[in-house]
Order: sequence, then C-alpha cells, then structure tokens
Amino acid sequence: MTTMNRLTRKAALLAAATPFALLCAGAAPAAAQETGTILPTAPQTTAPADANVANNQPQEQQGADIVVTGTLLRTEVTPSPVTVVTAENLDQRGISTVQEGIQRLASNNGPALTNSFSANGAFASGASAISLRGLSTNSTLVLFDGMRAAYYPLADDGTRNFVDLNTIPDDIVENIQVLRDGASSTYGADAIAGVVNIITKKQITGVKGRAEAGISERGDASQYRLSLTAGIGDLDKDGYNAYISGFYYRQAQLFNRQRPYPYNSDDYRGISNNGVQGSNNVVNGLDADGNYQAFNPIVTSTGTNLYVAPSGPGLTNPVGRYQLLNPSTGCIRSTAYNLTAADLAANPLAPRTVCQEDLTQNYGVINPQIQRFGASARFTARFGDSNEVFATANFIQTDVANDGNPAVLRGNAPAPFYFPRYSTQGNIAFYGNNTILQLPVYVCPRGTTVACTAANGTLNPNNPFAASGQTAALLGRLPNLQTRDETRTRGYRGALGIKGDISDKWRYNVTATGMHVDLERRSTGYVYIQHLLDLINDGTLNFINPAANSQATLNYLAPEARNTATSDLVQADATINGDLFQLPGGPFQVAAGVGVRYEAVDAPSINSDINGGTQRYYTLNGFATKGSRTVYSAYGEVNAPIIDQIVLSAGGRYDRYPNGIDNFSPKFGAIVKPIRQVTLRGTYSRGFRIPSFGEANATFPTTGYVTASANTYPDSYLANYGCSQATFSTCPTYVRTASYGATSLSNANLKPEKSRSFTGGIVLQPTRNITLSAEYYNIVKTDVITTANNAPAILAYYTGQAIPAGYNVIPDVADSTPRPAGTLPRIAFVQSGFINANTLRTSGLDFGIDANFRLGNGIRFSTNAEATYILKLETEFPDGSVERYDGTLGNFNLTAGSGTPKWKGVWTSTLDFGDFLLSGTANYFDGYDLSAMDQGTGYKDCGLNDGSLPCRVSSYVTVDLTAQVRVNDQFTFYTTVQNIADRLPPIDTVTYGAHAYNPVQGGEGILGRYFKAGVKVGF
Repeated sequence: MTTMNRLTRKAALLAAATPFALLCAGAAPAAAQETGTILPTAPQTTAPADANVANNQPQEQQGADIVVTGTLLRTEVTPSPVTVVTAENLDQRGISTVQEGIQRLASNNGPALTNSFSANGAFASGASAISLRGLSTNSTLVLFDGMRAAYYPLADDGTRNFVDLNTIPDDIVENIQVLRDGASSTYGADAIAGVVNIITKKQITGVKGRAEAGISERGDASQYRLSLTAGIGDLDKDGYNAYISGFYYRQAQLFNRQRPYPYNSDDYRGISNNGVQGSNNVVNGLDADGNYQAFNPIVTSTGTNLYVAPSGPGLTNPVGRYQLLNPSTGCIRSTAYNLTAADLAANPLAPRTVCQEDLTQNYGVINPQIQRFGASARFTARFGDSNEVFATANFIQTDVANDGNPAVLRGNAPAPFYFPRYSTQGNIAFYGNNTILQLPVYVCPRGTTVACTAANGTLNPNNPFAASGQTAALLGRLPNLQTRDETRTRGYRGALGIKGDISDKWRYNVTATGMHVDLERRSTGYVYIQHLLDLINDGTLNFINPAANSQATLNYLAPEARNTATSDLVQADATINGDLFQLPGGPFQVAAGVGVRYEAVDAPSINSDINGGTQRYYTLNGFATKGSRTVYSAYGEVNAPIIDQIVLSAGGRYDRYPNGIDNFSPKFGAIVKPIRQVTLRGTYSRGFRIPSFGEANATFPTTGYVTASANTYPDSYLANYGCSQATFSTCPTYVRTASYGATSLSNANLKPEKSRSFTGGIVLQPTRNITLSAEYYNIVKTDVITTANNAPAILAYYTGQAIPAGYNVIPDVADSTPRPAGTLPRIAFVQSGFINANTLRTSGLDFGIDANFRLGNGIRFSTNAEATYILKLETEFPDGSVERYDGTLGNFNLTAGSGTPKWKGVWTSTLDFGDFLLSGTANYFDGYDLSAMDQGTGYKDCGLNDGSLPCRVSSYVTVDLTAQVRVNDQFTFYTTVQNIADRLPPIDTVTYGAHAYNPVQGGEGILGRYFKAGVKVGF
C-alpha cells in the first residue's frame, strides 16, 4: 500500500467518525486553529469564541494584548504553524482540566506522561507531561504567559526534565497556544519539538463560579470540580483590574476489578486469535492448556500466601518441597489448586497445593486518586499614555495516591544499589539478589551479637522445620500489609512585568518570574530490609498468623518512607521591538532581548543505601539527583514584508551555560501569499536540548534489570557448564535464570543535543469562513543522549578480557550452587555513563479544517478538525544501524511501551442557537503493530505478539457529546456524555503502562461511557 493510499484510508476513517458526532451534535466554535493568528488575551465579552478567530482575522479590542507564540513582534501571522485551544473550546468539548485538553492534542504522541501512569509504576509519579512529535517530554517546552516554569522535581525515567501540567491554574486560562515548530531562537533550550504556551486571563470583572460533577455509567471513577473567581476594575475605564480565583478538583481512585475482562485479570486465556489463547499470568496459575505452570522459587511476584521449604542446615537452596506455612488459613483472596501426580513429578520443589492469585483483580489500580486545589491572583494597572504593569501569584497543590500490592518479603536487590547476597546478624542469613530469604532454627533477643544456638535461644516458632535442625526458605507477601504511594506537589509561582511604548514605533517589555515546586513523596507498606532481619532474628514477627502482629510491629517492619524534592526557577527578560523603516509590504520590524535564568533541582533518594545495603527498602526506587545552573541569553528577530505577497523573517539566540557550554540557535521563516486565498509558509531552525540534571548530575543512578538470554554468554563461558547458546535450555539454573542490573551513570561532560527543524505548509481560505491547512515537518536530532551498549563489556568479562574504558562490571557474589573451578561468577551489574551517540529523525504531516457558518435565525454552525500523521520516526546508531518506531510499540525506552501510532486526530462540531449549544467531538487514535525494534524485533513484524492477538492493535474512535443551556446572563447549565458508544480501548497485553490496553491510546476511554453535569454562574 502506498503512502498516499494509507493517508487516504486514515483520513477516511477519521472523516467517517465525524458524521456520527455531527448527527449527535454539531460543533463548537473552533476547538483549535492554525496559522498563528493574532490573539487577544483579554476575556471575551461578545459572542462566544467568534468567527473572527476562526476566520484568521484579528479581534480588535481596546486594551487587548497581542500574543503570538514563537515571535517577539506584533504580527498578524507567523511562518510557524500554531494550534490555539481556548478555555471555551475545552468547555464545549466537556474537558474538565487544561492538562486533559493538552493531552488530547493531535500533535501529542508517543512518550506522553499521563496521570494514570502514577498508578502503573511511573518513575515521575504524580505528574503529567506532553510529548509533541513523539520526541519525549524533554523536547517540548511548556511556558506560562511566555515565561518558563520550574521542572517537576522527579525526572521522567530518571533522565528527562519536564514541566508538570498539573501545575496549570485551570480557571484563569484564556487559551493554549501550541507552536508545532522548533523555537529555540526565541525561547532557548528544550523547544526542539515545539512549545506549549498557556496564556492566562489579563482581566476579570464580576464574580464567576462553577460546580461540576462526573461519574461513569458503571457508578465509579467519580470526579468533581468547584471554582470561584472575583474581579474588580476595568483597564479601559478605571485604569486597573484585580482578580482572585480559587478552585478544588477531586478524582476517585479506579481499580481494575471495576472494569470488565480482560482489563481486570492476569489470566489472558480468554483472549484468543485464530485458536491461540493468551497466557495465564496468575501467580501459580495454569497455562493455556490447563496445565500447571512450573513453580519457580526465584520469582518475585509471589502471591499473598506464605510458603516455606526445608533448607540447610547452613546457607543452601531448598532440599524439599515448598508448602503453605499455615495450611489452616487456606488460600487468601485466591483459589487453591492441588497438583496432580504429573505436576509433582515435573516440579520437584512445587508445593502440593498452590494458591492461584490474580493480583490485578485483587489490587490493580487504573487511575490514582487525585486531589487538586489552588488560588491565583493578578493585578494589572495602566499609567501614562501607554504603559502597563502587572503582578501575578499562583499556588497549586496536587495530591496523588494509589494503593499497591501486599508487601513482598523477598525480592531482588533494589535498583540501583548492590548489596551482598548474605547479610548476617547472629546466624540469620538474608539472601539478597537471586536466592531466598531464610528463617533460622533458633531465635534470640534483639541485640544478640553471637551465634544464636540452643544455648542462648529458642526454637523459631515460625520455622516448621526448626526441630529437625533445618532453616526454612520463605516466599510470599504479608496479606495485612499493603503498599501505598502518595505524592504531594506544591507549586508557588509569581511574576512581575512592565511594558509600554517608548515612542509611536518602539515598545519595551520587562518580565520576571520565580517558581518553586516542592514534592513530598510518602510510601507505606514497603518492607525495610534490616528491620525484617531484626524481626526474624528475635522471632517477634508472626509469619504463621500475620493478623496477630500488632500495628507497632508492622510499623517497625515497614516504616513510612518520606522525603521532599524541590525544583526552582528564577527568570528575568527584557525586550525591545519596533519599526525600523518602511518596505513595500509594510514596516521592517526589529526585536532584541536579553535574559537570565537560574534553575535548580534537588531530589534526594527516598531509598538510599548510604548506611549499607540492608539499610533500605525493598523495591522503592533509589534514584537521586541534585544540580543547578545559571543561563545568560541574548536574542533578536527581524520581520521583513518585502512586498504585500512576501514576508521574510529571521531570528537568533545565544545561550551561555556553565562549564563553557554555549549555543547559538538561528531560525528563518517565509510567508508567500500569491493570492488572497492561498498562503504558503515555511521555517528552518536549529535548536538544542541541554543535558538534564539526571543525565549530568545524578547522585544515585538508575538501574534497569535485564534477564539473561543465550546471547548474554559466549559459548566459551557456557562450555564450563556443559552447554552452549544452541543448547541454552540445558544450562544450569544458575546461568539460565540470571539477571543483571544495567546501571546508567550520570556524565557531567555530556554535550547538548542539537536539532535541525524544517516546516512547510499551505493555508487555503477559499471563503472568509473556511480555512484548510496542511503542514510538513522534519526534525533531526544529533548527539542524542543515550545509554551505552553494554554488550562489549559483558563479552569482555565472560571471555576474561580487559573491561573496555567507560564500563564497570560488578560480579555476583558467591552462590551456594557449585561452579566449575576457575569459572567466573555471573554478572550482577554493568555500570556505564550516558553518552552522546545517536541520531533521531522524525517527519510527518499536520492537517487542519476550520469552518464557521451562519445558518440564519440566530443559528451558527462551526466545525474544526486537526490530525497528525507521522511519516517516520527512527534512531540511527553510531554503527549505522537504524531502528524505526512509527506505527509500532517502540521506542520502549521513551514511550514505556505505549508506542508511536502514526495517526491521531480530533474533530469537533457545534450548533449554536444562542442560548442553547450542542457540540460533538470525535477522537481518533490510530492502531499499531505489536513490534518494537528496540526490543529486538523487526519493523512491523509482530515480534512482540504471542499469537493471542492480531498483529495490529486496532484503531480506536470515541465520540463525546456536550450540551449547554444559558438560562439567563447569570446561569448556564451543561452536561457531557463522553464515549457515548461505551467503547473500551482495544486489547493490548504487551504495553506495560496499563493493564491490557494502551494508556495513551485509551487513557480516557477506559472509563467507558461517562457523564458530567455542571453549572456556571456569573454576576
């Protein structure tokens, strides 16, 4: 199928969804628009959202500001493509928060970070971030009124700095301008993929309020929103305006068990494709054929029940079958299965009865609990003939919480720290890395420093094998100790500014802003390693009857982990712009500016091992970073209307960073208008991204665990065990079941990533009320910061060669499993620093339709659509090899397995009867192939599919319907039905950011049919 055929087919699918929305509704005043229109920041007081904006005509209001993201000049159009979403547009689409509206942008793709990720293991839990062009959260710059905001203190995956969208004060937002073009010449670093500029309201008069509530058709996932804003003064009449605004928002936690199969289960056997059933991931469950899955004593995902097996004496592996520690309790929140004779013969360590537990059904969380509240204030005053000063202050607190699984008593060494496998206190042995926790024969009072024996201790009441002199290998979770993670983010922001006219042709603008974010993390229910050893050593933790443990004992076993991370930003900018001389097409405009900013992040580890390997928790991530920098900038821009039909522009920015890092970013643009109905435009720019604090300044690194495969070891090493890569399944468990930690170390000598960006497009306006646009974009990033390839270090270690420079290999500690004499231990950790190595390329097309018609008798119909198609997204490595990701689940390293769909689109239409408005929106999310080249598959070869799903996850369309009724000038009632067809997301059991579906493709759709209702008041 050719590219054009694919384009036609996808456009047809999107178009097919829209008539349904139009039949159910009609449409809102344009939900988004193109072409970089002049936008007033003062609130509208006339007809809703009006045709002026939709028709690309400036709205002239006395005292209105002119804001065009991406330029310093006052100009009606820019060569860069700009999407504008107003607060009214979001209302008409039934969207409750600005962050939700930004997430739904067609140009937001791939590695976006949604609030639902907080419930599914997000590194930067509690936050939301946008990823324009699929280039990740660190390549999209988010601004507030043209000024930067402080980073979220936790970096995405420990490396990518971003601005949390939850810090946006929803009720004072006027519009959101999305520059879909690199703009480093105006704003500096991080704008490689584009800019999101949130414009707040300049003045508000009177009292305005809102009350809204929502709930799914299933009676869950409730949310509500309250807000109140009051303002006095009119800038034009009184010379000043002041307002204050406050809001409260709450979203209830949603569990997997509240959604139908397969979103509520680890058992995928009910999923079938051409007779192939899915796997059963229930702990100790049955496979697709109904056969018992081999009991693996090394797995960390053990169920809630506790199992023990006889071991020892001494530090040995189990010498007998596992058994339920307390058979009288039965299986807790699980189903018993009695192994058959064949099962027992094939699994010598398996217990005779296993408890099949579906952890997702019992504990899985889809969306976390979210509570947000805040207050904002602004004062604006005019003085002289044309001068204006303003001051703003914002405070927002966001609380995010989600419940987890019961506390695990045995797990792999917590990332990213290595601690010895055996930690002893008396004769207590803790097996840390890939072996088992042991319960001793004797227990002694806490503080005993000599070996605990029959002479000074008593038989361990928790060890059923103690009387025979054997230790007990222990696996499982405590049923009455559940993990829970909470974040509390507080954002404080203030801004000051003064601007005015120097003369009739020259203007000045001076702004300053400061922002502080503090993030408190609180985790409960996580077992503290040394405290567990203490309780095992003195026998005070009751394993046989966990319910008998006092709260004080549980608190000692799992003390609350709490710490605070902070992020700060202080910025000041001064610009001057004006008309230098006249050209045939208009004035030659010039702008220049200087700026300075300070930014800092201090994110200490919540799980440090500075006092030793056992002085920490299981599973809590220990990443930490600390850094600060001051950046000095100078920038300028010119705009030359050569003739009426041709406008050229150019800009450049110089940024000076510490340690001798500097960068110059140029940008060039052109607008050609051969006739009134046709506008051609294009830009060329160079940008950069400065290394993040996590990449350059991490005090504790990140570690990901890699499961060993046949390719991990050379045949020369496997020969010591009598096997080879070809016969890897016959190798001993010691090498077959190994995993090693890939630890990424920060590198203070990293260079900035560089980018080259090109856009070109056409805007057609056959009539004043219809606008069509198409844009092409092409972005290339070089010196992309990435982790090193660990294969050379691994090969060198196992072949006895010198470890290459830049790597550090940490061998595993001694193991009770015998190794042939002279054979090296397996690898525990490979450490390597971040490097500048790769080249990333992406290209695609944007399409827009905007139309607005008066149908007579006070009726207006408007329709707006925007869609983005990714032509290609790929990474080229230093050896010349290429990985391509568009249309697949890649790049896992950036997207958390949520993939890079080729198409994304939204189409909104509205019928406006004056006092009654009916709006419908169709949301289109493209399908993708279950492959990812960065996971070892070919391009679109279905390589990640186990056969239980079609090779391509299907596309996903939802339709929303909103109605508003204006009772009078003071009251407007509205209601919204989202996902009116109650279509749940397509099944995807490969993506790991959510359970059985893609969280970016179906993040809102998983709620099913959802109802909202509210009232807006104004006096």
